[in-house]
Amino acid sequence: MAVKPVQPETTTTPTPAQTTLSFPAQTFAKLSPAPFLLAHLELDSASKPSIRPNGRAPSEFRPPTGHTGSLTHASGSAVVRVGDTAVVCGVRGEILLASDVPGYRVGGNVSGTGSTGQTGDAGISEIGLLVPNLELATGCSPAHLPGNPPSTLAQSLSERILSLLHASKLVKAEDLRIWHQPPSANAAEDGVEGDEPAEPEVKAFWCLYIDLLFISLDGNPFDAAWAAVVAALRDTRLPHAWWDIDREMILCDDAIQHSRKLGLMGMPFVSTFAVFEPRQQGGGNRKGRRAWILADPDTFEEGLCRESVSVVVDCTSSHTVKIVKIEKDGGGIVGLKEMREVVEMAGERWRQWQKVVAS
Repeated sequence: MAVKPVQPETTTTPTPAQTTLSFPAQTFAKLSPAPFLLAHLELDSASKPSIRPNGRAPSEFRPPTGHTGSLTHASGSAVVRVGDTAVVCGVRGEILLASDVPGYRVGGNVSGTGSTGQTGDAGISEIGLLVPNLELATGCSPAHLPGNPPSTLAQSLSERILSLLHASKLVKAEDLRIWHQPPSANAAEDGVEGDEPAEPEVKAFWCLYIDLLFISLDGNPFDAAWAAVVAALRDTRLPHAWWDIDREMILCDDAIQHSRKLGLMGMPFVSTFAVFEPRQQGGGNRKGRRAWILADPDTFEEGLCRESVSVVVDCTSSHTVKIVKIEKDGGGIVGLKEMREVVEMAGERWRQWQKVVAS
């Protein structure tokens, strides 16, 4: 009788299911920032429209907030916040004697047509009566650490603000002059009436020092800084000043009821847009590529965009959008068609700023 060999029992162990490697969104954004942004923007359909990683649509701005009169020892001040970007602006008025201005002739052309007296609107830029200074506080962003020298960003922003102050003619030159009406020679000696009065003279100027401090920075600093400048200038009050003949000096009245508000020419605001164009391997023809115009970019988006457009508009004088200035940097995506769309969005943004600053 043959004995059948016993087969050993075999046991099979279940293989573990294959797991896919996944990262949190923040890790994905740090490892591959451009594909991360592209993955959000490419969700363009009827059910899933394009949306940025910060939750905004490409044409959506961050809501602005602000208030004035925060600094008690300044002539005017304002605090403006746009998302996580916050800036404080203080305006300080100081007196500059006309005799201390090199080449200035006291009692020059009152009408402002001559360059000797420098009494026209050009005197603001020629004499330097507006002095903006911008500072990025330590810790306002991860890029600004303690002990670092002043960044080029702060210097370029100060220069852009000064250029826009002159280009927009925001501050009236007349409000920065301190006039003196000298008596006629005969009236001063004998009290004789009927003599023609002497021409008024500009004895001094108000020099406005505009200091800005960023306490938090998350992209698009130019828009927030300029809005803070406009709000602070609207809040500025200059004391009543006059030339004292006996003391031969400028005197000021400390009474608030005798002070006067600074007159501004309009209310221009800036809207900045960044253009995101994903890079393709091997270069290739630019035609057919897709690009997105991102309104009010944050720090993450600014680092991925090679083209930006800043549009300055003012809608106070009419119902139409008045273009004050346009600044464009890099790239060639924004053409005439895109520029019209950008200007329309800048007009809508102006209405948002107007509600915040004028309230």
